[in-house]
Amino acid sequence: MIRALIIEARPRQWTKNFVLFAGLIFSRRFDDPQFIVAAVLAFLLFCLLSSGVYFLNDLADLENDRLHPRKRTRPLAAGRIGRGPVIAAAAVSLVAGIGLSFALKPIFGVIALAYLVLNLAYSAGLKRVVILDVLAIAIGFVLRAVAGVEALPERVEISPWLLVCTFFLALFLAIGKRRAELSNRDGAPASRPVLGEYSLALLDQMIAIVTSGTVIGYSIYTVNPSTVEKYDTQALVYTIPFVVFGVFRYLFLVYRREGGGNPAEVLITDGPILATVVLWAVSVFAILLAVH
Repeated sequence: MIRALIIEARPRQWTKNFVLFAGLIFSRRFDDPQFIVAAVLAFLLFCLLSSGVYFLNDLADLENDRLHPRKRTRPLAAGRIGRGPVIAAAAVSLVAGIGLSFALKPIFGVIALAYLVLNLAYSAGLKRVVILDVLAIAIGFVLRAVAGVEALPERVEISPWLLVCTFFLALFLAIGKRRAELSNRDGAPASRPVLGEYSLALLDQMIAIVTSGTVIGYSIYTVNPSTVEKYDTQALVYTIPFVVFGVFRYLFLVYRREGGGNPAEVLITDGPILATVVLWAVSVFAILLAVH
């Protein structure tokens, strides 16, 4: 049962919560133990919350998941674990996650609660409303980024352009996932009713818009006068190619390899994208460390 619950918690999806470390990196306090501990705790708490949400999602989508070629292998959908243990795990994860979030820092707890409410609204109905479904996912990533900043011991200013870039990147991944699901002919459309409201042509136009927004938003952030002044360097502009390659590589997987259905899995299974993310992080870290 423990193994089944761990699978239901979807630890691979915890990679989405790495967004919370953005505040630590761009605060340039990555050599301060207090800041490091706060960032790690924030990450772990959001992993706890996100797993609680996944438990609830699997309970709510049980019948649809049984129609999905991949999701039907999950322990709950496959009948290897009952509803009771999953309900108990969800309750413990969410109550503990919210309680510990407020204990870490009240404002962080408020953001964590907002994240939970958004995800509950998504599970309850937003995921069945065209366009609002992908917007809710993108807003969830923005809340993660803000939470990572607010969890730090001292107030750290976060650039609005960084939030804009986070929003567009998350929207890009969410829309790419919808396209991969819609173009998949192995039963995925039947398991997600909102896909009936989309078309490949509409999703292609949306991808074109958010792709531009992601690259342009990040590029503006790196050369923005407030960014240059804050970090006392113009060198962040040299990290733009990593972002461009990562976006283009994901487009390649969506359009040429019929992938992209699981962005979190792509991050850890596609070598070029994983290498690009690592190189981007190392480059940003090195640039900020050089002027620290």
